[in-house]
Amino acid sequence: MTTLAFPDGFAWGAATAGHQIEGGNVNSDWWPREVAADSPLAEPSGDAADSYHRYREDISLLAASGLNTYRFSLEWSRIEPAEGMVSHAALDHYRRVIDCCLELGVDPAITIYHFTTPQWFAVDGGWRHPASVDRFVRFVEIVLPLLHAASHVFTINEPNILAMIFAGKGNQQIQAGALPEPDPVVTEHVIAAHRRAVELVRTTGRPVGWPVAPQQFFADPGAEEVLRAYAYPRETVFLEASRGDDFVGVQAYTRTRVTKDGPLPAPDDVEQTLTGWEYYPPAIAEAARLAHDVTGLPVYVSENGIATADDARRIDYTRDALRALHAEMTAGLPLIGYLHWSLLDNYEWGSYTPTFGLIAWERETFVRRPKPSLAWLGGVARDNALRID
Repeated sequence: MTTLAFPDGFAWGAATAGHQIEGGNVNSDWWPREVAADSPLAEPSGDAADSYHRYREDISLLAASGLNTYRFSLEWSRIEPAEGMVSHAALDHYRRVIDCCLELGVDPAITIYHFTTPQWFAVDGGWRHPASVDRFVRFVEIVLPLLHAASHVFTINEPNILAMIFAGKGNQQIQAGALPEPDPVVTEHVIAAHRRAVELVRTTGRPVGWPVAPQQFFADPGAEEVLRAYAYPRETVFLEASRGDDFVGVQAYTRTRVTKDGPLPAPDDVEQTLTGWEYYPPAIAEAARLAHDVTGLPVYVSENGIATADDARRIDYTRDALRALHAEMTAGLPLIGYLHWSLLDNYEWGSYTPTFGLIAWERETFVRRPKPSLAWLGGVARDNALRID
């Protein structure tokens, strides 16, 4: 048996996002889209996993497994349901979530903004509006007192995917393969918002960065320039914007082949996940190396996982991802931690079918059913080492 040890203080955990697990997020921009009579989505988020009320059970399961970090988001539409109106009850809710983490010996890693916005923000142009940066900064100022207890703060989740969502007129299902050209105004605004947020968060003394989602483009011979031109607005510019932060987060799941004619979807003759992505565990290690090479920063794997109904395959994927990450660390990559996506099976932006979670739950009773993968990853965390037969 081979033992791959990780450094002291390495963060082991799992991640979630408010809209995807909390339920009843009626003031968000996604809610009307989900419940519209002509909605293109397979199903609404509804009650989701009801984690807004059951967070203690979820964090307790994470802690009992051996994991030591929980990344979760602050839901803007709950905290500022109308422009300038602050819900102190919502702020107090997230304060209780943080206190629960600390009570159970779990580090809270906090995402300020994870895709969904208040309806008032969206209907007024969202991230395209000239006031969007100031509006986001005001939100950061509102939640700043919560961030003093965070182990790490993530400002804006997957800004590159966010800019592509706007370019795709709000379609969340960004797939590997041909990706839309990111909206240049949104790109400009989210980068400016991130930089101002970093300045604010640094007043708390907490390390701050943002998580970018590289698609792990790889080029056919002769297509290297096509790759560079294609990748720059879709990920490179967002990595460059991380320079000067305390760390850079990376979130990767698969890879994308780029030919002289552009990118291709996953080939039919390879194993694919429930999202239609190629099964490719080394993607996260390659993304981490890319992010460090571009930014010079320590790297935090803020999401990584697989949509599968076969939990044994989830363990296989995660084991090989960690093996590849360890090899990069041995080669000098400064890696802060590894957070699995996701703690719970969740609402994957239109459907509950793609199951990423370490914990399943019943749709009507919300009874939690931890999967073997949770115990397995918790065991890795307890050992702070990956053991490979």
